[in-house]
Amino acid sequence: MSGHPLINQKRKVRFLMTFSRRKFLQAGFLCGAVFLMDGCTLFGVTTPLQTFSLLHKDLFPQAQHLGIQTAPYMQKIFHHSRISDADKTFLKNGVKWLNEEAVQSYKKEYTKLSPMQRQSILEHITQTEWGESFVYEVMNYMFEAMLGDPVYGGNNKEAGWQWLNFKGGQPRPQKAYM
Repeated sequence: MSGHPLINQKRKVRFLMTFSRRKFLQAGFLCGAVFLMDGCTLFGVTTPLQTFSLLHKDLFPQAQHLGIQTAPYMQKIFHHSRISDADKTFLKNGVKWLNEEAVQSYKKEYTKLSPMQRQSILEHITQTEWGESFVYEVMNYMFEAMLGDPVYGGNNKEAGWQWLNFKGGQPRPQKAYM
């Protein structure tokens, strides 16, 4: 049963008042689509989360073997109030530019390339200023995810700590401060 129409209307208004356009756009970025254009035609569609997931695997394959999920950590980064909008925009643009380079070189988005082609793209973009900075930023967040406290969602079952034979600091956080 859906309830009284007036109560339902008040719930909708309350939801719309607390859910801003900015929050909607931030929440949807990593699950949203990146449209890749080839000239004036739509070439392909991928999601930033797919791209980050594969990029992390390409940059540090050991993380996958350890069971560390670094891509979902990026979703938290995009919601963190202390990460500047400029940094978030740079990461978003980096995903777009990485895919554009893949389309330009191989006529496929990054997530559809072979491992050898992806490595070639990474080698190529790190020769550019934006590419070097982008890979550097992604690796910083990847290491944060791999070596941070598991409460933040990246270092599953303390796998990164075990890999380095490291004992986490005490007291440990009870909840994520992100």
